[in-house]
Amino acid sequence: MSIDDEFGFASLAVRAGQIRTQECEHAEAIFPTSSYVFDSAAQAAARFAGQEPGNIYSRFTNPTVRTFEQRLAALEGAEACVATSSGMAAVLSVCMGTLKAGDHIVCSESVFGNTTALLNNFMAKFGVETTYVKLVDPAAWAAAIRPNTRLLYLETPSNPQMELADIQASAALAHTNGALLVVDNCFCTPALQRPLALGADLVVHSATKYIDGQGRCIGGAVLGSKELVEKDVFTFLRNAGPTMSPFNAWVFLKGLETLALRMKAHSAAALELAQWLETHPAIERVNYPGLESHPQHALALRQQSGFGGVLSFVVRGGQAAAWQVIDAVCMISITGNLGDAKTTITHPATTTHGKLSAEQKLSAGIVDGLIRVSVGLEDIADIRRDLARGLDAVAR
Repeated sequence: MSIDDEFGFASLAVRAGQIRTQECEHAEAIFPTSSYVFDSAAQAAARFAGQEPGNIYSRFTNPTVRTFEQRLAALEGAEACVATSSGMAAVLSVCMGTLKAGDHIVCSESVFGNTTALLNNFMAKFGVETTYVKLVDPAAWAAAIRPNTRLLYLETPSNPQMELADIQASAALAHTNGALLVVDNCFCTPALQRPLALGADLVVHSATKYIDGQGRCIGGAVLGSKELVEKDVFTFLRNAGPTMSPFNAWVFLKGLETLALRMKAHSAAALELAQWLETHPAIERVNYPGLESHPQHALALRQQSGFGGVLSFVVRGGQAAAWQVIDAVCMISITGNLGDAKTTITHPATTTHGKLSAEQKLSAGIVDGLIRVSVGLEDIADIRRDLARGLDAVAR
């Protein structure tokens, strides 16, 4: 009986992928080794030639990393997974593994700022052009596709506007035009959303965020079919080396064990906070798909099993007021990271999206009064009280 085929999500998150050593350890082992010993010269030759499976060198074969890859693949419903050194390394690995000079990408305007920088400043050097469109405008996506379009790339929910893409419709559009759909599933994780089951070809994760869940390590992952992941993405990782360390993989394995429980708790707290924020006089708008006022609330109900732990809101008074709210917090952490057990707060226009041009920010909805909050696992009353300190001052 295969555990990956027979068990539910919570069981897979705890059990999938582990192969015990002769020591019969209960917890997953960490293999901090760079190389492996072969039984013979013939076995070494067979391993290097790809004729025999097994460990070769920890840049691309490590038992702890492999356990993490197999467990995350089981949760995402993927045939294969490649773990990387960071979330941005995962995005780079997708681009370098699937694209060539002359190819074209259609990308949402509402993606992580560093993703935009990677496409504009580096992929462009290799002759790969990118066209940006609004995430929620299907007609713009269709109009932007060219004969040489290879990838459609999006985040859903988006960062930090919390807009949603219809994954099934996006996949149909990509496949009709001979392209691949790549979905960044960082905000939901497979606990709340499974893009591959909705038609996506590749899923990208920053494991640094909710997969870890406690802000301890940097890592990423790419998931999809064996054809795409093992042939295209893994080949790039093997030769270029944006590799996840065994220790980080072990930490992420521990994070996966509690992922389902944490995502439910994050989602419940974020919804309660969003509902409270909507009533505050200092706030113009709250962006959270769990709210009935969100324009894509029905889509969120259809393709997600929860609404996630991240929300954003616009404070009346622009940057000065936003900074006043941020600087007034005592418990909440002022940091650009998210997906932590600790609630975090940041001003996207001057941090995570600070390198975008004024025009790019405006087009992506990154206004000066926008604040992003990643709701942690503290008492929700304490989170509200911490935010109220600055919000009440702005409202006076």
